[in-house]
Amino acid sequence: MKKILTIVLLFLVIALGVALYFSFNKKQPAATTTTPPAAVIYTNNDFSFSFSLPGSWRGYSIVTDKWEGYSLSSAADGQKITERGPLISIRHPEWTPQTPRQDIPIMIFTLKQWGDLQQDKFHIGASPIGPSELGRNNKYVFALPARYNFAFPTGFEEVDSIIKSSPLRAF
Repeated sequence: MKKILTIVLLFLVIALGVALYFSFNKKQPAATTTTPPAAVIYTNNDFSFSFSLPGSWRGYSIVTDKWEGYSLSSAADGQKITERGPLISIRHPEWTPQTPRQDIPIMIFTLKQWGDLQQDKFHIGASPIGPSELGRNNKYVFALPARYNFAFPTGFEEVDSIIKSSPLRAF
């Protein structure tokens, strides 16, 4: 009887050990997390800068235009255009004429133009506030137009968030 009790006890200890082994070494299911799409980088080699965008902007387009700077002469003389420069807008891929979205406009100034603008030698638009600098390299200053999102189009909050993340890298 003692032998049977010893065998049963030994069997229970082995069974318990096997059960504990498998319970602690059980593979955990892989966590299912949704990762946002990888960032998208717009690179402009003509002006030597890049701009980091969220993955949701994959398929963006570029719209090129020009900004104009006006003399500070009196209204009687009329406003004369004294400066011009490139304006590049990064457009969200979901933008359509029927449902426009907020673009990311980037004004490009030479260092001299930027210095002249800071010294009030000319002005841009009717806003009393000038463009705000996003970055610069040894040839250009990249700036965001004042009140660019004044109309609050769809996506203006997202663009504001992108701008706050300091996405422009000049090289």
